[in-house]
Amino acid sequence: MTDKNAARTRAETAFSASAQRDAQIKDDIAKERAAFDIRTIKLRALRMAREEQERADKATADALKPPKGTRKARKPPAPDPVHN
Repeated sequence: MTDKNAARTRAETAFSASAQRDAQIKDDIAKERAAFDIRTIKLRALRMAREEQERADKATADALKPPKGTRKARKPPAPDPVHN
């Protein structure tokens, strides 16, 4: 019986150590994912703020520029009477 108990104890120790390592790795992965998600959210907010600022700057610049006149359509050149 002693051998069975010792074998069982060794097996339980090995399995519990493996389970602890697995749990630690899963926790580390979850922390890395959370940090990545937070960084992504911050970068997205910065990008959106930059794009909004660029839109506002463009609108201001467009408002300050005078509107372009409409171009008149060009008449096609008259046929050359010499080469006809």
